[in-house]
Amino acid sequence: MKSYLQQYKPFLIFLGKFLFSYFLLLFLYQLYLNSFDASRFEPDGATKLVSENTVWFLRVTGHDAEIYPHPRESSYKLFLDGHSIARIVEGCNAVSVMILFAAFIIAFSSKWLRTSLFIISGILLIHVLNVIRVGLISVAMEKYPQYKGLLHDVIFPLFIYGVVFGLWVLWINKYSFYAKKTPRT
Repeated sequence: MKSYLQQYKPFLIFLGKFLFSYFLLLFLYQLYLNSFDASRFEPDGATKLVSENTVWFLRVTGHDAEIYPHPRESSYKLFLDGHSIARIVEGCNAVSVMILFAAFIIAFSSKWLRTSLFIISGILLIHVLNVIRVGLISVAMEKYPQYKGLLHDVIFPLFIYGVVFGLWVLWINKYSFYAKKTPRT
């Protein structure tokens, strides 16, 4: 058993750090979400920020965009060029993607400052790209409603998860302790 643990020690450390940080961040996020009054259909602040930033992005790109709190659920109704086009719900804020991203980076952590700066930079990039994603999917759903399922469920998730995967690869190859320990050929 001791040789097994010694042989797989790097993997077990990675797995332990990943699971601990992932569930800790998920727990903290759930505490955050619980601080909003669901009985009054109060959307969380991260969803509000994404909604407001999406409206800004759409206006900058020449669209007439507005958001209004949904009267019967914790979300925002997005109006694009005078039409109710989408609901922006908690799942649209990409916080769960940010948590997954951060947990993976922590699992392959480097120096504290480098790790923290990469996580903060990555979260900011994910947020900006998510706002663009929500804006583009709204425009695409208005122009091509027949492709709503494909756009919402396949194309745009592939985009955001592809970016996260790219950031993970960059982290492992350039900045983690693993990158320094692995000889280059």
